[in-house]
Amino acid sequence: MITDHQSPNCGARKPEQGHAPKIDTLVIHYTGMMPTERARDWLCDPASMVSAHYLLDEDGTTWRLVAEEDRAWHAGVGCWRGWRDINSRSIGIELSNPGHDYGYRDFPDPQIEALIALARDILARHPIPAHNVVAHSDIAPDRKFDPGELFPWARLAAAGIGLWPDMDTPVEVKAPVCNAPLVALSKIGYDTDKQTAETVISAFQRRFRPSCFDGALDDETKQRIAQLHSLVAASSGSA
Repeated sequence: MITDHQSPNCGARKPEQGHAPKIDTLVIHYTGMMPTERARDWLCDPASMVSAHYLLDEDGTTWRLVAEEDRAWHAGVGCWRGWRDINSRSIGIELSNPGHDYGYRDFPDPQIEALIALARDILARHPIPAHNVVAHSDIAPDRKFDPGELFPWARLAAAGIGLWPDMDTPVEVKAPVCNAPLVALSKIGYDTDKQTAETVISAFQRRFRPSCFDGALDDETKQRIAQLHSLVAASSGSA
């Protein structure tokens, strides 16, 4: 069940190169504040100038704050696959969690179950490919950590939401991964033009290798980049 709790912090999606805006990205966040009602009120406060389409409490309670056809203010300054106005082409979901500054913790099962159900509905309504289901930290790696290393991305991928590397099926680490790993990370979607290599690698690790996100390009990280590069190529239909 979804409860409407309208936020005024929204507007029309902006056309891109004269074409109507297309919703093709799903961004997962955490609130970074507790309790949930405080986060909900902040996302609905005109003074905050932030919002999201949906907010999920730890018990699975779900609020719709902004209609999907409208542009919520959740992504801020960021970039994915060369796009910089992420808000105009995305849907944003906030998960109630204290965040890294206030006692970061695991996301409870009821919350993740509600997220999976909601995300499946969203994916059924919009042409969002698996490689465009992203973390806030993926699109803004220099300033955001959410939803963080405790978020169960593998569980979502198993439910058909997003991508996850299968480390049991090795991929040959070759060009562009071996000779130019930032090229591969760029093709996955990361901004390698305005972000440092360490920042981008750390963001990738936090998402796809959460046991270690030190920004170092070690063998395991190269292997995971190779895995994702292959999965994104298959998901996007590119070579």
